[in-house]
Amino acid sequence: MEHRELIPNLFRTEYQKIVSVLCSLFGIHLIEIAEDIVSDTFLTASETWAIKGIPENPTAWLYTVAKNKTKNHLKRNNVFETKIVSEIKHNTPLNNPEIDIDLSDQNIADSQLAMIFTVCNPCNSEEAQIALALNLLCGFGINEISDAFLSNKEVIYKRINRAKEKLKEENIKIQNPSNSEIKDRMKTVLKTIYLLYSEGYYSISQNTTLRKDLCTEAMRLTYLLIQNESTNLPQTNALMALMCFHSSRFDARTGSNGEIILYEDQDQSLWNQELIDKGTYFLSQSSTGNTLSKYHLEAGIAYWHTIKTETTEKWENILELYNNLIILEYSPIAALNRTYALSKVKGKEEAIREAEKLNLQDNHFYFSLLGNLYSEMNSKKALQHFKTALGLAKTTADKNIISKNIAQLQLKQDQL
Repeated sequence: MEHRELIPNLFRTEYQKIVSVLCSLFGIHLIEIAEDIVSDTFLTASETWAIKGIPENPTAWLYTVAKNKTKNHLKRNNVFETKIVSEIKHNTPLNNPEIDIDLSDQNIADSQLAMIFTVCNPCNSEEAQIALALNLLCGFGINEISDAFLSNKEVIYKRINRAKEKLKEENIKIQNPSNSEIKDRMKTVLKTIYLLYSEGYYSISQNTTLRKDLCTEAMRLTYLLIQNESTNLPQTNALMALMCFHSSRFDARTGSNGEIILYEDQDQSLWNQELIDKGTYFLSQSSTGNTLSKYHLEAGIAYWHTIKTETTEKWENILELYNNLIILEYSPIAALNRTYALSKVKGKEEAIREAEKLNLQDNHFYFSLLGNLYSEMNSKKALQHFKTALGLAKTTADKNIISKNIAQLQLKQDQL
């Protein structure tokens, strides 16, 4: 792998780890300095590796350079002498080149856990917490976050900056959360990770169907929570199960040219049985206690999709789970997906009636679904819906599959 490909991947996986450790060292009020040091580390990597080649252990190289840059920054900037001396453990002299910048796996995990719950502090609104977490902890750019929130870039940029300033004003400490803080903030933490995985599963901002690096990072953060006794909750396991089930079909979901392969056309032999088994394990772990979250219901739906055989039992269970999901936490996409399950159980005519009630005029999935439902009943209406969907679709992969449906329908009409 060339350095131009490797560095973005490492940035996605390592940037937030180093930032979390440095923020734990400096305090939240110097968050920008931590980000600058890490950004400069990656800039140095890009310049050096282009000339000298990729080192044998790129991650260790990054950690060493980040440590050295931090020590240099501590020694040459007087601002640290007045602003963070009290934040350094045991009041270690700032001019001491042996100051401990611990980038061990355990300290990275501890620092990230502390940062997740620090960023998800209720002094900011839930939307601001999630936006800041996606940016700071997950490496999301402004475009990706604006897509996740269906908002514009300027609003997101201001929201993130205000959230940072609020944490500074409130002098929020970066520390492991108490049980009460976990209880209050867990919902936002899990929602942030869920959005991270969702962006990887279906990315509009990068014009691609699948970004495995984001999905892998979301699963890593969830596993980090599972490994901690205080955050190993039923809903955490349910989210992990959901991600395992979806990830199990990644290799079958896209073709060699990046084209979408629909569920019914996927090669089941390409499904990852190990991930399906892990998902089943985590789903079982999530069944303790009295908590029923959206993640439990979505994991249940994803589980039934790991069974390729079409049976009445399968779609009745999926429909029931969707019914419960839209009661628990309604979303237009959940309602739309429920309509497809409804067509499998009660027929296309009833599904069309339910779908048209949603009236999602700005959603290409809505018109694609109507196109599919009408295909065998009214090809003219189906064609109209597919053409509307084509005009609304944003990614190349979506446009290609809609165009394929249009071509098939037009061929069918020509043969009549």
